[in-house]
Amino acid sequence: MDKLAIQGGMSLSGEVRISGAKNAALPILCAGLLTADKLHLGNLPKLKDISTSLTLLGHIGMQVCLNDQGGVDLHAAELSRLEAPYELVKTMRASILVLGPMLARYGEAKVSLPGGCAIGSRPVDLHIKGLQAMGAEIHIEHGYIHAKAGRLQGARIFMDTVTVTGTENLMMAATLAQGVTVLENAAREPEVVDLADCLIAMGAKISGAGSDTITITGVDSLHGASFNIMPDRIETGTYLVAAAMTQGKIKITHTRADTLDAVLDKLREAGAEIELGENSITLSMQQRPRAVSLKTAPYPAFPTDMQAQFMAMNCIADGVATVTETIFENRFMHVQEMRRLGANIEIEGNTAVIRGVDGLQGAVVMATDLRASASLVLAALVAEGETTIERIYHIDRGYECIEEKFSQVGARIRRVH
Repeated sequence: MDKLAIQGGMSLSGEVRISGAKNAALPILCAGLLTADKLHLGNLPKLKDISTSLTLLGHIGMQVCLNDQGGVDLHAAELSRLEAPYELVKTMRASILVLGPMLARYGEAKVSLPGGCAIGSRPVDLHIKGLQAMGAEIHIEHGYIHAKAGRLQGARIFMDTVTVTGTENLMMAATLAQGVTVLENAAREPEVVDLADCLIAMGAKISGAGSDTITITGVDSLHGASFNIMPDRIETGTYLVAAAMTQGKIKITHTRADTLDAVLDKLREAGAEIELGENSITLSMQQRPRAVSLKTAPYPAFPTDMQAQFMAMNCIADGVATVTETIFENRFMHVQEMRRLGANIEIEGNTAVIRGVDGLQGAVVMATDLRASASLVLAALVAEGETTIERIYHIDRGYECIEEKFSQVGARIRRVH
């Protein structure tokens, strides 16, 4: 099993090109199930979660053709099986996103209850309730969601809690429903907007994406399209925090600053100087970061996917910070590993109190989930001596070529097979 070995103490300097957004690509891949025509997608990141998703879509019967330019052609003219089996779903919760498109186009879907990171319960009941409101008959049996429907019917659906995948699943299903569907308390994330933009390019009638009320007027069929996936805002934020922690200067290219307002505000609060270009962000940090307190919440507030990275920065910052997690109940699993590096962190319920220390020390640590593993890489970059990070398959789920990109900006990092 691969490991990362990192020698700390280097200040980062240079340019990093950002990959396509994993959390936008996964639902957009599933949108290919909604049409019998070809869907061409560009800026597809090379990640474990993406290859898992493509394997699942191929199993269902979609033709998948990758090209050398980081793109893929999807063609779901006819599906051979309307089932997403446990073996392909267990490693990735986003697999639930095939449910809405298959049900809307074919009137039936059988999808295993999903697996994924151990960061919280993330129930699928909101997906199920929404599809039932649109006329689907759904049973959960032997670990599978089995859904049947004639043509889905438009409905007004209020979601009790904000759910990104729930919003995406129901929005995709509603594109082929008869009549108008209104999603209330919808997720506002940029990745939801990116999916809506792709669906609109395919002929869907959607308004309000990016707000908490999305209106979809169903059409008889969708057609093919060509669409480029947005840049990954979480990858962007991770490299910016790394530069801030190492008191370096880094230019992030092929990114979008407008999706990162909350993160950039907190980096400025920590003492970073930030310049925004048309598709770039340049950050320089000339002193020890100041401690910054934060609270995660749905977009446009501070993203839960950046919480662990900021906790890493607070570990070596000047002062005391509190980090409150409101999205996932198990998202402090990296704290124990941070302590192995010398961090001073106390947990009180869903809040962590971090007292900045003068320095961290290298040690052997273990990645527990995707973003936690990224925070361990950041901590290792400033730790004295060598840090070995085990179980890095978590990192490979969400960060493309992480050791190569960090090496380009001066980090001493290598993959050990």
